[in-house]
Order: sequence, then C-alpha cells, then structure tokens
Amino acid sequence: MESRLHPKTAALGIVTAQPSAQPSAQPSAQRSDGTTENSTAELSHEFRLANGRLARRLRQEKADNELGSGQFSALGVLYMHGPLTLTELSEFERVTPPSMTRTVKCLVDAGLVTRTDSTLDGRKVVLSTTDAAAEIMTETRKRRDAWLVQRVARLSPEQHRILAEATLIMKELADS
Repeated sequence: MESRLHPKTAALGIVTAQPSAQPSAQPSAQRSDGTTENSTAELSHEFRLANGRLARRLRQEKADNELGSGQFSALGVLYMHGPLTLTELSEFERVTPPSMTRTVKCLVDAGLVTRTDSTLDGRKVVLSTTDAAAEIMTETRKRRDAWLVQRVARLSPEQHRILAEATLIMKELADS
C-alpha cells in the first residue's frame, strides 16, 4: 500500500492508504453490503492509524507542565470523574494499582492531587484534584479545543456532516 493524502482528508492531514498496483494475494468474499473482509480490515487499520495520529497531535496542545502522558491522563480522569479511590482510578486507566500508586505519588508531590481518608471505609484513601490541577486541565482543554476548532472550521459543509456522523460512530466504538 502506498500512503498519500486523500483529497477529502487533506485539510485534516489524515493519510490514507491507496491500493498498490499489485493484486491482493488473498481473495475476499464479498458481503451483502458490498464490503469485503480485506476492505474492512484495511479501513480498521487506516482508522486506527489516523485516530492515533490525531490523538498524538492533540496531546501536544497542553498547558505548560512537566507531566508525562500517563500522569496527565490519570489527572484528567480524576478531574472529570473524581474523587476516586486508587482502585477506581486504576480501573478507569486500565493499569495495575501498583503502577497507579507511582503515578499518584508524582501527582501528589506536584501539588495536583490530594489524598484523604475515605469516610465510608477507613482502609481506603480518596484522591481529589487541587485548584492547580483544575487550572492545568482548563488551560489544556482550551488549547486542544482551539487547535481542533481551527481545523474543523476549514472543512466543507459535506466534510463537517461526515465528521459529525463519524464522531457518533467513534463514540459507539469507544463504548463497546
């Protein structure tokens, strides 16, 4: 497969794969909707790559701080869903509690997270964000939204409609 900018996605900078001149070695059965297993696999692959590139690009737009991506992600979960216990935060982030303990220690040391004893279970600690964390999260959201709004504003009305439909599909995929 040769990668190049597809005309409809050039404004977004999304690279799509174009079929090479060589025929596929594996024949594909055609489905009732006209797609094949290979085309579904190729679409899935290209979607994953484009989604990853966009996510990496958006992560570059953040408030000035020294947080690593894992720390920033955990802080974001606490900011949006907190207060949480360490176990709950670990489950949100899909990491082990020992790994999350190290992340939380860094956030506490940076003054972005506080630990308090649980009122429901004295053995547990509840994690909450500080005002400094709220400032970082608000600034980062502003920067990321501004970056994306500039690019979405350049889309044609048809691309805008397609993006709105794709956003709903992406939410469904993320929630599955």
